[in-house]
Amino acid sequence: MIRILVAVALGGLVLFGSLSTSSCKHYPVEDIIPPVDTTTNPPPEDTLGTPCDPNVVYFDLQVLPILISNCAMPGCHDVDSHQEDVVLTSYENVMNTADVTPYDPNESKLYRMITETDPDKIMPQPPQPPLNADQIGLIGKWILQGAQDLSCDPDAGGCDTTNVSFSGYVLPLLQNQCKGCHGAVNPVGGFSLVTYQDVKSVALTGQLYGAIAHDPAYSPMPKGGPQWSDCRIRKIGAWINAGAQDN
Repeated sequence: MIRILVAVALGGLVLFGSLSTSSCKHYPVEDIIPPVDTTTNPPPEDTLGTPCDPNVVYFDLQVLPILISNCAMPGCHDVDSHQEDVVLTSYENVMNTADVTPYDPNESKLYRMITETDPDKIMPQPPQPPLNADQIGLIGKWILQGAQDLSCDPDAGGCDTTNVSFSGYVLPLLQNQCKGCHGAVNPVGGFSLVTYQDVKSVALTGQLYGAIAHDPAYSPMPKGGPQWSDCRIRKIGAWINAGAQDN
């Protein structure tokens, strides 16, 4: 029994030691990310928060990722650039600089910026694509509901990391949270996250997981935004550990 325990301990050291390897090389998928615990009973602490109401728009969860990914970039509306003195990196900055009028989208500068028809005034500025109808509608609905800083836990009740699919979970998450910076047009860092092959190539080198887990060896993602929940990170890790399949 003692020898078995020692072998397991040594195996754990080998596994975690592999996390410090260079991201420039390709390693077996199972060596990139620590094994993910797929049990959901009892749920981890980060899944015991307030469940999300599907009829309510939550700023940090839904609105801020759109602004961070599409507007709060260098040269635009991040803290350093603050074009037109508008900073879109936090709830406080949005409310203080984007002239948001609760319950009235048309009186809110933020809403007018994203629905502008003049190509010289619309945000995001070309060549970045404009926000799509769903994103605009979500921001408008948030303002109509009072532009509140509400929060919820999308994983309340459990974090199921089994059978995480690319099409059903990974791609929609990346499109909503990352596509503004890592789209097809001038992707930040040269990393595009638009197609499956784009995502797979970044995932299998450990760069995707390292960025969302805020590993010191990688540039944290989302850039300038809050770190994703532990459950989201574990789900991405589970998908990568399963082979980063196009499922």
